[in-house]
Amino acid sequence: MKKLLLFVVLLLITTAVFIFFTSEKYNLVCFGSNCFQVEIADNSLERSQGLMFRQKLDSDKGMLFIFENEGEYPFWMKNTLIPLDIIWINGDKEVVFISENAQPCMEEFSCPSINPGKNARYVLEINGGISEKIGLNIGNKANFLVE
Repeated sequence: MKKLLLFVVLLLITTAVFIFFTSEKYNLVCFGSNCFQVEIADNSLERSQGLMFRQKLDSDKGMLFIFENEGEYPFWMKNTLIPLDIIWINGDKEVVFISENAQPCMEEFSCPSINPGKNARYVLEINGGISEKIGLNIGNKANFLVE
């Protein structure tokens, strides 16, 4: 009986460990029914790297930049290989600015910054052209499901 109980306990522990280490965490940003699985960039190193050197990005994927405080956060496309829509979102999770189809820039020193002149707490990067395709507008609300 003790061996059976030990076997059941070990089986439960092994199953729990397997589920913990093999389950993926999904971070989602949604606008209505249009959701994007996002990577999180919430520190300086991750924010400075962003989506640089990525050769492709699935249409339902993106990167969410999270800042500690609301403020003006200019972005640029240096070493970015694919066009992106860059969406600035304030602390109330309301879209305040959209830069559609920002183009890649491989110049060493002359990549222009995109500055919305609006305060934001979050910036979402998705494939270029998707904002228009889903009808995203200034004032739309985002829903975050972020762990």
